[in-house]
Amino acid sequence: MHTENYVSESLELHLFFGRIMKEHSLFLKAGFTPVQSHFAAKAEFYKQEFEKLLGCAVTLSNGRISENVLHSGEIVTEFTFDAERQTEKFTGIPINSNITTREFQLNSRCGCDTPNRIYQIKDLNCTALRLLDGLIALKEEILANVCNCQIFTMNYPLLIEHILREAKLYRKYVKMLEENGELCMSSMKDTECFWNQIMMEHALFIRGLLDPTETELLHSADVFAQNYAALLRNCHRAQSKTFPADSLRETQKFRDFKIAGVEGIENCKIRSLILPLLADHVLREANHFIRILEN
Repeated sequence: MHTENYVSESLELHLFFGRIMKEHSLFLKAGFTPVQSHFAAKAEFYKQEFEKLLGCAVTLSNGRISENVLHSGEIVTEFTFDAERQTEKFTGIPINSNITTREFQLNSRCGCDTPNRIYQIKDLNCTALRLLDGLIALKEEILANVCNCQIFTMNYPLLIEHILREAKLYRKYVKMLEENGELCMSSMKDTECFWNQIMMEHALFIRGLLDPTETELLHSADVFAQNYAALLRNCHRAQSKTFPADSLRETQKFRDFKIAGVEGIENCKIRSLILPLLADHVLREANHFIRILEN
């Protein structure tokens, strides 16, 4: 096992995806009507559990993560704290913003890891796998009920499929760390195809959640969805080599669009059904994809 990679890659993974999972759980809970209180309670359980996981990851991360990840904007952005406060106000769902404050105080990699820290990371990874198995099962159950018209939620079926795919990717990476001691990434083609699809669906969700009067933003979201659909087709057609420069340029433009969106939503300048934390959430995922493409 390459100890340094095992520790840093595990922590970087949890700092990004652990937050993503806790927010998925919040979005699921916020989308249920009162009659689906049992599903809302399950979503709240996983929100709390992934919040604990993220808090543990933050505690272990100071001085153990790379400069690139720390400053990528995938862990937190300048908008995250306010987005959490506003979303808590709008939904009544508690959010531990102290974790966000602590993440802003993290420092990049320095020093060696002790055997005790490695055991702590292994325990964290095992906890993540257990929680992911449960959350994936919950998302699959919700999706099946929605598609069979057994329950109603404000979340699109595609959005539930979308967050299910992300949870499965997270689980795949944690298993890889436990089996190999480091992340042995699949081909760049697979990674690029995965995140191009995620970005395309972000554009579709944004378009579907904007107020009909936001004509310019609706048009921009349509264009991004079309551009990512083309990138995705090209990616799937490629035998092995892809063209990450094209994905990078498009995602940098999409990131800037998302930044303007978060600012507009937090400052009540955009009419939409988009929670401030959802706007920040999709921005962090764009930042994550950009870091992958730049590296």
